[in-house]
Amino acid sequence: MIGAFSQAARLRAAGILGINCRNARYTLVHNPRSLYGLVDDKLATKKLAADAGISVPDLYGVIEIQRQVRELPDLVSGYEDFVIKPAKGSQGEGILVVTGRARGLYRLADGQLMDAAALCYHVSTILSGVYSLGGQPDRAMIEYRIRFDPVFEALSYRGVPDIRIIVFVGVPVMAMVRLPTRLSHGKANLHQGAIGAGVDMATGRTLDAVWRGERIGEHPDTGERVHGVAIPGWPDLLRMAARCYELTGLGYLGADIVLDRERGPMILELNARPGLAIQIANGAGLRRRLQRVERERARLTGIDERVAFALSEFAAVGAC
Repeated sequence: MIGAFSQAARLRAAGILGINCRNARYTLVHNPRSLYGLVDDKLATKKLAADAGISVPDLYGVIEIQRQVRELPDLVSGYEDFVIKPAKGSQGEGILVVTGRARGLYRLADGQLMDAAALCYHVSTILSGVYSLGGQPDRAMIEYRIRFDPVFEALSYRGVPDIRIIVFVGVPVMAMVRLPTRLSHGKANLHQGAIGAGVDMATGRTLDAVWRGERIGEHPDTGERVHGVAIPGWPDLLRMAARCYELTGLGYLGADIVLDRERGPMILELNARPGLAIQIANGAGLRRRLQRVERERARLTGIDERVAFALSEFAAVGAC
């Protein structure tokens, strides 16, 4: 018992934000429950962002009821590749990334092949709520597959990396790049085995990473060092993330951004309850950064001021 209290005291001293503190001081205070639907439903998020002029992956179609499932092969017949995802899914569950075709079969990001019947069955399970928050009936989205920026070519295993940025009352406070692995089956989700590489907020360069709860310096599949990769257009990504505060009204959120090699940065989704492993990836706690924003909030009125504050105040300790 004494050891547990001692460990908790060390974490507090290091500025680590725990889940109870996150919920009590940040999500409950700054995220009105009435607004959760704007981010829990990916279709709602996509429409919100698109209406505000923020780039998102193209939507090819939506399947809402079971009798529409049989129409899936025709719906995707004009696309060589595409993504199927549950509108209300979480932690990357239920997402299928189709990268091409082979002998009438669909090739998935992890190399597996799936026939039309299996694809339709998967969509049917999405509609039944297998992957949705609370197990409620859901809708299946079919959308554009990201062709990720070549800067991540050597740091990704058969999938699309994304950049998670934590935003507090419009100020980007911490970020990580999520890198797919063999274990995650090409998905950029830490819960499924992806890597989270911290990012120096001042420069947009990657730091060391966390994988399966431990700090690492190299990608386990490619062997490439994850440290020191410069993310293109870093200040613009911070501006995109900062805009999501006004976009949703949520004061504490995670913005997931992807870099397409042709279309540039796009909002993939937003999260009202972003996880806390980002602190391990960065080797730094969130609490002090959040408290600093709280102290300076009154003067950070515009997006440019908030981004400039993030760039100047949240440099990684010891970063080059």
